[in-house]
Amino acid sequence: MRKFFTQRKLNIIFSVLALALMWIFWIIAYYIAGNPLIVPSFTDTVKSLWQYLGDGQYWLAVLNSFARTLLAFTVSFALASACVAFSLAGKWAKALLKPAVVLIRTLPTMAVILLILRATHYNRTLSPVIVTFLVLFPMIYSQISSAVEGISRDITQMADVYSVGKRDRLFKIYLPGVTPSILAQTGANISLGLKIMISSEVLANTADGLGGMMQYSNLASEIANLSALTLTAVFLGLAVELAFSQLKRVTFKWSEKEGCGD
Repeated sequence: MRKFFTQRKLNIIFSVLALALMWIFWIIAYYIAGNPLIVPSFTDTVKSLWQYLGDGQYWLAVLNSFARTLLAFTVSFALASACVAFSLAGKWAKALLKPAVVLIRTLPTMAVILLILRATHYNRTLSPVIVTFLVLFPMIYSQISSAVEGISRDITQMADVYSVGKRDRLFKIYLPGVTPSILAQTGANISLGLKIMISSEVLANTADGLGGMMQYSNLASEIANLSALTLTAVFLGLAVELAFSQLKRVTFKWSEKEGCGD
């Protein structure tokens, strides 16, 4: 317990130091550039962010981008889980899925956005969701597949010997075995999905999302506003990762309890 709190204090100290260094680099870059249209001042960025906090359109854009990210992640996770379950049918099933997963993983993002925009008749809301899905799906599939393969063969063989039912296998072997590993990566996956979503919104010029607001600020040369929106995306991603890191601790205790219980 003492080791845990010591490690936590160190993590907080290093995080604060990292933020302080980033702030110092920002100030140095501002004075080196000498042009607020290239690097805005930290003060102007904070003022812009403060103004945004009182703007309902800003909060709607944040909600829209985050909701679309969650949609893309949920669909990716559900389909990846189904594909992993299918791959357990045998080596032939995994071999059948591998080319499709590799193909999706290697698709160039920018070209895909342009193609999807045309295919969806320039639907600037749906296109970023599809692009984010195409990025997240192969990654989540690999993560879940690795987590399932990481379950000890001794445990699964013992379940076969004692004829453990499918329900008990699911809730007492597979779920406790893979949940901590998957949750450890879920926060990072959603955070990455948010970055992909916003980038896609910028390219698709999605007006009701953070990416659309960034595109407008860039075209209007409102660089302080652009920096404030970028900080919003960073803080949102960090909040998601922090929330899932806390959730991971809870599920890790549950995993240990199930693994050692009954």
